[in-house]
Amino acid sequence: MVMLETPRLMLRRWREEDVAPMAAVNADPEVMRWIRDGRVLDEQRTRARVEEWESEWEAQGFGLFAVELRSTGELAGFTGLSVPGFLPEILPAVEVGWRLGRSHWGQGLATEAAAAAVRFGFEERGLERIVSIAQVGNDASERIMTKLGMRLFRETVAPTGGRRVRVFEMSSDQYVAATR
Repeated sequence: MVMLETPRLMLRRWREEDVAPMAAVNADPEVMRWIRDGRVLDEQRTRARVEEWESEWEAQGFGLFAVELRSTGELAGFTGLSVPGFLPEILPAVEVGWRLGRSHWGQGLATEAAAAAVRFGFEERGLERIVSIAQVGNDASERIMTKLGMRLFRETVAPTGGRRVRVFEMSSDQYVAATR
């Protein structure tokens, strides 16, 4: 079972006891503001998503990690890798994404977690390219993408919901050059 550690975080596969705290994250309108159409998710929908995320691990060898604070064991949210099927024009692609509860914002945790997921994608799974996608106006996510070393690839409209998005990318060669 894949598990990654950073100085402050444990990135691990999902457990049953993660559903309720992740549902609390997904129920916050401010957290969900920049996710798809901005609708919050209840516990039932969150459970279905967690099951989808786990099945992606089995099918692809990568997926979304539960992000746990090492100091307390608290679930902060998720980060990891997924195929961005909602934006077919950039496929084939693997996206790094994250979602943390609001109480964990502004501490560098999303950057720390996403950097570990990017490292995993390039070093452990041999990916050639990783993208990240944010709705136009989501400046906090774009700052994280830039900190990860990603560059703007294109701006487009997501076919589901019609919102403008920016796609950032990094190649494995760029990753290697940045880590030397």
